[in-house]
Amino acid sequence: MPTYFIPIIAMLIVLFVILGSRRRAVAREVIKRIYMEDKTNMIELAKKFIGKECLIYSFDNNQIEGVIREVSDGALLIEKNGEPEAINLNFVIRIREYPKNKNGKKKSVVLD
Repeated sequence: MPTYFIPIIAMLIVLFVILGSRRRAVAREVIKRIYMEDKTNMIELAKKFIGKECLIYSFDNNQIEGVIREVSDGALLIEKNGEPEAINLNFVIRIREYPKNKNGKKKSVVLD
């Protein structure tokens, strides 16, 4: 086995270790938020966005776009392309209104 494979394999191992520790840290934060009664704050904040088109970010870097229709005890009910969808509030990190340009139209590209 040529010697130039050893550094490549070592870098891959380090990469997998870093990604695994990030997932564990995110899972720890979600569990901490569930048990620290932080979800009541998120429920109150999410209620301010009812009826608005929003971008909703979850802890695994998923971005969901839709109009928030209802906020219940542990979930968001959003309407996405005319179809209702429920999102668990325990996994929501960020909610923001869809950005608009100076003319009031939706921006075509949202960079976060």
